[in-house]
Amino acid sequence: MHTRFTVLGPLRAWRGEIEFVLGPPKQRALLAFLLTQPGHPVAVHEIVDVLWGQNPPDSAVNVVHRHIGALRRCLEPELPARGTSRWLLRGSGGYRFEAGPDSLDLLRFRQLRERAAEALRPADATELLVEALNLWRGPAASGIPPEVRAHPAFGVVDGEHLATVKEAADLALEAGRELGARVLVPLRRAAAHHPLDEALQARLILTLAATGHQAEALDVYGAVRSRLDEDLGVRPGPELQTAQRRVLTRAYVPGQDPVTADGSGSAGGTTGAGRRTPAAEPGGRTPAVVVPAQLPAESRSFTGRAAELARFRDLLPGDAAPTVVISAIGGMAGVGKTTLAVHWAHRIADRFPDGQLYVDLRGFHPTGTTMSAAEAMRSFLDALGVPAQRVPAGLDAQAALYRSLLARRRMLIVLDNARDTEHVRPLLPGAPGCMVVVTSRSQLYGLVAGEGAHSVTLDVLGEDDALRFLSRRLGSERIAREPDAAHRIVAACGGLPLALAIVGARAMVNPTFPLSGIAAELTEGGDSLQGFSGEAPAADARSAFSWSYELLSPGAARVFRLLSLHPGSGCSVAAAASLAGQRPAQVRPLLAELTRAHLLSETVPGRFGCHELLRVYGAELSDALDAPAEQRAARHRLYDHCLHSAHAADSTLAPSRERIDLEPPLPGTEVSRFLDHAAAAEWLEANRTVLLAVIEQSARLDSGRQTWQSAATIELYLDRNGHRQEQVAVQTMALTTARRLGDPRGQAHAHRALGFALGRLERREEAADHLARALDLFARLGDPAGQGRVHRYCAFLANAQGRHEEALGHYGHADALYREAGRRSAQASVANEVGWTHILTGDHRKALEECGRALMIHQETGDRNGEAAAWDSLGYAHHHLHEHDRALECYAHALRLYRAIRDRSLEADTLAHIGTTLHAAGERDEAADAWRQALDILDAIGHPDADEVRARLTALADAGSDEAASRHEGEREH
Repeated sequence: MHTRFTVLGPLRAWRGEIEFVLGPPKQRALLAFLLTQPGHPVAVHEIVDVLWGQNPPDSAVNVVHRHIGALRRCLEPELPARGTSRWLLRGSGGYRFEAGPDSLDLLRFRQLRERAAEALRPADATELLVEALNLWRGPAASGIPPEVRAHPAFGVVDGEHLATVKEAADLALEAGRELGARVLVPLRRAAAHHPLDEALQARLILTLAATGHQAEALDVYGAVRSRLDEDLGVRPGPELQTAQRRVLTRAYVPGQDPVTADGSGSAGGTTGAGRRTPAAEPGGRTPAVVVPAQLPAESRSFTGRAAELARFRDLLPGDAAPTVVISAIGGMAGVGKTTLAVHWAHRIADRFPDGQLYVDLRGFHPTGTTMSAAEAMRSFLDALGVPAQRVPAGLDAQAALYRSLLARRRMLIVLDNARDTEHVRPLLPGAPGCMVVVTSRSQLYGLVAGEGAHSVTLDVLGEDDALRFLSRRLGSERIAREPDAAHRIVAACGGLPLALAIVGARAMVNPTFPLSGIAAELTEGGDSLQGFSGEAPAADARSAFSWSYELLSPGAARVFRLLSLHPGSGCSVAAAASLAGQRPAQVRPLLAELTRAHLLSETVPGRFGCHELLRVYGAELSDALDAPAEQRAARHRLYDHCLHSAHAADSTLAPSRERIDLEPPLPGTEVSRFLDHAAAAEWLEANRTVLLAVIEQSARLDSGRQTWQSAATIELYLDRNGHRQEQVAVQTMALTTARRLGDPRGQAHAHRALGFALGRLERREEAADHLARALDLFARLGDPAGQGRVHRYCAFLANAQGRHEEALGHYGHADALYREAGRRSAQASVANEVGWTHILTGDHRKALEECGRALMIHQETGDRNGEAAAWDSLGYAHHHLHEHDRALECYAHALRLYRAIRDRSLEADTLAHIGTTLHAAGERDEAADAWRQALDILDAIGHPDADEVRARLTALADAGSDEAASRHEGEREH
């Protein structure tokens, strides 16, 4: 019987007329996520990310596998235990859902859109688009948990629906009244869901008029105009104004652009029906458009700021804005700068269709861990879809790329908590059409004078707005019962929103407490926060902080103080447990208590943070109440947690890799453990910024061995993932710390890592100098394995410069040193790298000999990473000897191993090699398939080699077209 799935609306599945019961929410969400990407492998770590966010349970990967098994049994009860599923297939380190247009409504929808794009007559295209829109029954995958449905994959599918509605409306004006009336149904529904989408509302107005509903069209225009004024305080844009003018002049005739007055089009090709289509990339692949939506959630208790909002309305850029519009929001900490910026950004987000970027620059972070402009720039480039390996080395080059990406885009950029003008200057776009909102405690004179920014300085809330703030939190009835006490609370807090929020939280969780008692306790305190000396509101804010703090249990109070020592933007449960010297099970209820008291917020499940004023307050308390020795011990436990957890993750990813030996962590340290490669890689990625901040803090405050040991531990992780600028910064700190300690081993590791990183960045003279220093230090230490690794790095550098004989000399030294150290697996890696060097020189027989020796040793030692590399090298050598069958056999072994150890980048590398060999053997279709598989992986991980593989596919397609043309000419001549 026929099986079919729907994801365009509620997630459902049937076999024949019998509907499947698809299981619990997480299992349904997993299936829905796969259905949004049919035919494409989705990595297990991506699935875990979608289902659990940043802090999944240790069993997350196993749970994913169990859900897949349960779905297979549900959908195919007759499937044998080890049979191959028709729908859910394993591959490329994850799972993919295989279906066709006859079984999945999303694919049928896309098929109809493609056919419409090829239609020559507007009426035919409109018919097909109406049929496509009739497949929708609501938002994509409605009914799954909202935190899962918030994933961009579902937003992309919803975006396809909205784009199709607009395409159908455009065509309906040419297709006639009858088809226009059929388009009105989905068009009305979409307009109701997107009331502030001016382009969509303009199309509704024109379609209504074209189908004989001119009066209703003008009513819609009036309603939209009122809504824009009430919700955003703005006037209708040019699209709406043009639509109204065309209704009034009855200018909605076939052949006219339905939304632009001058008939101008946009970049890109057009279909036969006159609709725009995105240009395809080489190889026939349509590029994915990255539309970031990074704004944090809006505060429900936002109050007041009418004057500031009125000023902002006048700053909104029009379509022909000649410059970038910059608004700088200043004021003291806790006054509500971020709240106002985020509130306004949400109100105007629809006016910036290319997305929103947001970053907290931590300009006044109490631990001094300010986010640099370079870090922020890298996060923005990542959000805009730039792979880490393609990010230029210097900030100036990164800023140039950033400005190029924003050219001709309309984007909203929020730069929160900046230290000064220079902190944000590199992050400003260069072309008009964007709006930038900057918040800072500093008065950004340079931004106003040099960039023409509009400055808005926030004061504390006035009494009326502060009372409304409390009323929204506590309810108007409670305020009305004790109006005098409410006024005293407002006065005691000085209208500072953060202080009002904390006092309000205390009153909310204790609804029987009289407000007069709360007001009395606030007015009894007289201390002030050092960061706001002389500011009366801040003094009373500190009273609010202390009052909330004094209600904590002793255990929660201690954790609150120690959390101020954490330098990162988010603290995990394991890190908090290490700071406290307790088990996670003991710390979780204490974190929950702090969250309930609004002294912490759980930013994502399992990760905690707080406002910086509260962090300052916690640091002051810790300095006053915790002995310096206890603070040092807590920091060292945190450093040990990060160091040993990173070491465990690296050991899971590559058990045979050379790594430093560690002393046991301090008692009370919680070390994360990992069951598989995916969990280890995900932990490293989730904690990368924390690891970098911890290394920086330990270098600045403690100068202990953890600094260089942590840097050495994450060296290869940073390298493999393309974070080369971060690598140089971290290893430089490690070197400085090791020198301060007089630790030659730390200096040796830092020089070695710096040499490798600088070589990657083609700073070869500096690289060679660092490697020479490392070699000397390891020799003095009597560390042959350390010397061996440096010689390998020297060989890499020599090969990169074409000095292959010099590289072979370094490898000879490395082999002898590893033999002396008893490192057989490392000797095997040297043999494989020697073989690769012989491939570079064209001596492929010698390469086979060396790589074969490497393979034998790796198999004896059980080093699967090394064995896979050796098989791949052997295949490459056989390929160059035109021994294609033997090459493919070797590649097959390498591919199996890379998939087993989940090394996706090297899996793609081997697939690319397979494609090259198949092409040389005349198997064009098989070669294209291998290259496509490689390209899918490389695109998914953002690897720069994707362009090379894409070029091969393009060349293959072009060659096929030329051959077909030649055959056609030959037939004509005969």
